[in-house]
Amino acid sequence: MDILSISIIIFCVMELGNVLILYFMPDSKLGNGVAVFDSWRDVKKDESLDLFAHYMAYWVAGVKLIFIFLLMVVLFTGTEVTKMWAVIAMILSIATYFWKLHPIIKKLDRMNKITPKGYSKILGFMIIGFLLMFTIALIIYLI
Repeated sequence: MDILSISIIIFCVMELGNVLILYFMPDSKLGNGVAVFDSWRDVKKDESLDLFAHYMAYWVAGVKLIFIFLLMVVLFTGTEVTKMWAVIAMILSIATYFWKLHPIIKKLDRMNKITPKGYSKILGFMIIGFLLMFTIALIIYLI
């Protein structure tokens, strides 16, 4: 099995765990569980906000499933070149986290609206880990 396929499988397995958490345990602080946001508890006081928050959590889970299923199609039917471009697409799409999402979660962390404190750094390192995994796999593939 080639390095690009291995990196795609690792990503898919980890993200599948996040999807299961978002769908079945959104109140969790594990993985991408949204209970790290203190506001998650606040929305429970208003049914419409609670429904909206759950809708958004499930929407994120659905988007993650799209990525997983598309990557699985690439994994099982794609050529080596298709896998390479899929990995490049993953690097670029994952990197967008630092454009809009990371500044928001850092600000929430500074405002003490994230539990545990410092979670924004942990999440940032996790995202960097994905970027490094795909980048290193791409470099190894190209060498």
